[in-house]
Amino acid sequence: MSDTQKIRAAESRPDVLSLNIREKSALYAAYIPALKGGGIFIPTNKSYHIGDEVFMLLNLLGDPNKLPVAGRVAWITPAGAQGNKVQGIGVQFNNDESGAAARSKIESLLGGYLHSSRPTHTM
Repeated sequence: MSDTQKIRAAESRPDVLSLNIREKSALYAAYIPALKGGGIFIPTNKSYHIGDEVFMLLNLLGDPNKLPVAGRVAWITPAGAQGNKVQGIGVQFNNDESGAAARSKIESLLGGYLHSSRPTHTM
């Protein structure tokens, strides 16, 4: 494999992001039910573009099992965003088994929190 082929192969692989959320309030702030299929906000100062593929390993509320889920960057909150919003990316879960499992798990953990009017990283 040539150097150019190696670079292209590395560029085509989605980034792997790990997110550890320990508290229900933090999960509520990060979850994005408004995206079709659900999504999650991931704080990061790494540069992304809308549509970039990412693979996430989510550790939710102390569960020893990490939840693997793939998705695409749906929006970007840049550094210095208005309202002191945290820099990061909003990732829409893929429309597949991993995305459905992530959405189901998060929504079951949040329960009544989903209807809260508390501010989030997304709104």
